[in-house]
Amino acid sequence: MPDTPFGFALPGGQPPDPNDPQQMQQFLAGLQQLMSMSQSGGGPVNWDLARQVATTSLNSEGDPAVSAADRAEVDEALRLADLWLDPATALPSGVITTAAWNRNEWIFNTLDVWGKLADPVAGHMVAAMGDLVPPEARAQLGPMAAMISSLGGALFGGQFGAALAKLATEVLSAGDIGLPLGPSGTAALVPANIKAYGAGLELDPGELRLFVALREAAHQRLFGHVPWLRGHVLTAVEAYASGIKVDREAIEEALSRVNPADPESMSELQLEGIFTPDDSPQQQAALRRLETVLALVEGWVTHVVEQAAAGRLPNVVRLSETFRRRRAAGGPAEQTFAALVGLELRPRRLREAAALWTALAEHRGVSGRDALWAHPDLLPDDEDFADPAAYAAGADTVFDLSALDDLDTPPTEHAPNPENTTEDGSNPKDGSNPEDGPKPQDGPKQP
Repeated sequence: MPDTPFGFALPGGQPPDPNDPQQMQQFLAGLQQLMSMSQSGGGPVNWDLARQVATTSLNSEGDPAVSAADRAEVDEALRLADLWLDPATALPSGVITTAAWNRNEWIFNTLDVWGKLADPVAGHMVAAMGDLVPPEARAQLGPMAAMISSLGGALFGGQFGAALAKLATEVLSAGDIGLPLGPSGTAALVPANIKAYGAGLELDPGELRLFVALREAAHQRLFGHVPWLRGHVLTAVEAYASGIKVDREAIEEALSRVNPADPESMSELQLEGIFTPDDSPQQQAALRRLETVLALVEGWVTHVVEQAAAGRLPNVVRLSETFRRRRAAGGPAEQTFAALVGLELRPRRLREAAALWTALAEHRGVSGRDALWAHPDLLPDDEDFADPAAYAAGADTVFDLSALDDLDTPPTEHAPNPENTTEDGSNPKDGSNPEDGPKPQDGPKQP
């Protein structure tokens, strides 16, 4: 039996003395509290604990209230931004309601989507924690083995709560990190964070607010009128998460720092190194798909906002470059995913994606550019990022722009299957094969 069973110890790092009733009572009380937390929620992550840790952290640092003036300014900025976007994109407005959130409200309104993003990876960690118990000892432990496994939900919840608290002090809007985190149709800004971010920029606060509003309204248009996109992004995250490997030694090290008498100690854990990506071809392909779709979303938003703000905001060029550098320096999305999912977004691809959408607009016009969102199979892939101009110029095929009329209708699980066409896209009747490339009548997809 190890000196510190299951990695637990009282404050100071010493295990409880079995002959000291007071120490054992304190240890068991803390363990019972920790287990009750880890078993709530019904999933691999204890989101109740995550919310509690995040709220405690934010309240200690301060969460400025949103005033009536803040709400009026946010509503005005979002409404004006939505009008400016009309000529810049073929997608209609996606703003149903506007909101000005404080930091706690941002966490409350985005936690459901964070759950979908984090649960797949957390499931791997929870399973790995159960594997820490030797098979020959599981029968002797009985229900205790399940309790040890469920502890992973509490560990991950505490860590994720700390990460959410940090994110909540940095994000400027609901869609700031390029993921569909908030409620559909709700365009939301975080006034306190916008003010803090603009403090060192020496720009008119109203101009910065309007630029952030343009980005938020553009995200709402994209995710609101490309119905397959939200599920596509979340599925890409899940596919990548399925290949994440767990370092058992790193988990054991993390457990050794948990104090059951102080559940908030879980928020101080550092999970870096626990999750390691698999280098298999399948996992690398999943990573490329995820990075590509996130880059395409961010690149489209950047391009459309620049087009809408040109001639209207005097510092649009400076603002665009400032936001690019903000992402390149390691914004909130990169840091959170790198620590908790093992995913590091590549900021250079965001610039390439914006250049690709710009080239598409020049060669095909606004409607032809946005028609690519009609179906995921029409989007450029990571290889097309290498030469955006060549990709855009190479599409001489006439686009069927009627696809834009169907953007509000979710596509089927697979693309429509022509008669006698197999699942892999080949047609034995005419000898076609998807690897040979589309025929001219096949629509807008080009090499």
